[in-house]
Amino acid sequence: MAAPIPHPAPRTRAAGVRVEGVNLSYGTNHVLKDVNLEIRPGEFFAFLGPSGCGKTTLLRLIAGFNQADTGSVIVGGEDISGLPPWKRDVGMVFQSYALWPHMTVRRNVAFGLEERKLPRQEIEARVERALDLVGLRHLAERRPSQLSGGQQQRVAVARTVAVEPKVLLLDEPLSNLDAKMRVQVRRELRDLQQRLGITTIFVTHDQEEANTICDRIAVMSDGVVQQVGTPMELYERPANLFVANFLGTANILEGRIQGQGPDRIFNIEDGIVLPIPPDAVVPADAKLVFRPQDAALDRVETGAVPLPGTIAHREFLGSSVRYGIQIGGTEIVVDTPFQSGNVLHEPGRPITVSVSPRSALWLAS
Repeated sequence: MAAPIPHPAPRTRAAGVRVEGVNLSYGTNHVLKDVNLEIRPGEFFAFLGPSGCGKTTLLRLIAGFNQADTGSVIVGGEDISGLPPWKRDVGMVFQSYALWPHMTVRRNVAFGLEERKLPRQEIEARVERALDLVGLRHLAERRPSQLSGGQQQRVAVARTVAVEPKVLLLDEPLSNLDAKMRVQVRRELRDLQQRLGITTIFVTHDQEEANTICDRIAVMSDGVVQQVGTPMELYERPANLFVANFLGTANILEGRIQGQGPDRIFNIEDGIVLPIPPDAVVPADAKLVFRPQDAALDRVETGAVPLPGTIAHREFLGSSVRYGIQIGGTEIVVDTPFQSGNVLHEPGRPITVSVSPRSALWLAS
């Protein structure tokens, strides 16, 4: 990102954030529904979900740009729900960056400090530290129009960390960058957050972004927090079908649960049944869910049950081959590793798919 930092990093006071019983409506549209979250001091936390799920509304509520109908926002043990944005001691980086086009990089970073009427010497020192931190000291006299998208994003971050907030809020800060730049800048953001030790909340609809840089994630849908956990916890143990579908590719097979106790089976279609492990907790309306890499083709592991299918299509992905396989009236996908010399299965070929009971999830809506 930048050369070694000649100045010490800005002082930060990492604080935990609690959202308690928050509801927010716009007219008859209930946007946030009884949201309860606890974000630890120094944590890189994500609000993840599709467009319209309420994640940006929640972020803006923490920043003070939205007001809840009920509930509280507590930062560092202080209830800030009734405070205006400029008194909350949180800093927000907007999706559009919101830089002043007529000001230099240096002036943009200094703006918030000047508004706080800090001594000139302290302003200059903080600006230098922030610019060094994001590797832009050499571009301090340029204007935003003379910078790349990634550089503009760094200026917006520098302007925010210069005021030394307790919490850093990032509203989809990578959405204006191309794919290659997004990968680079998200690594820089993670590195910056680690060096500062600042509590950071990151809003995104991109699961890859959240998985690669965040400690924990709150998955949201329709104004409701569906599940909170580490990226691995959410992927391996989703709480419901929405989370399983949103975090990666998931195969979902519908069927009927029949029998009792150790004799329970999952009847996918007549003649296609799967025993249910005796210790499995299976809701009455559950569906069988498994990941593409957790199934085997033409190889039945111990304890796994074979399912007859037909290869519908295949996709060569370089390190793996993805097969679309028709099982009864449902098409699933199975990923197999590819090595040079492998013989690929042809579309139209009958094939056996086996799913290990330890990889199977039984999830309801």
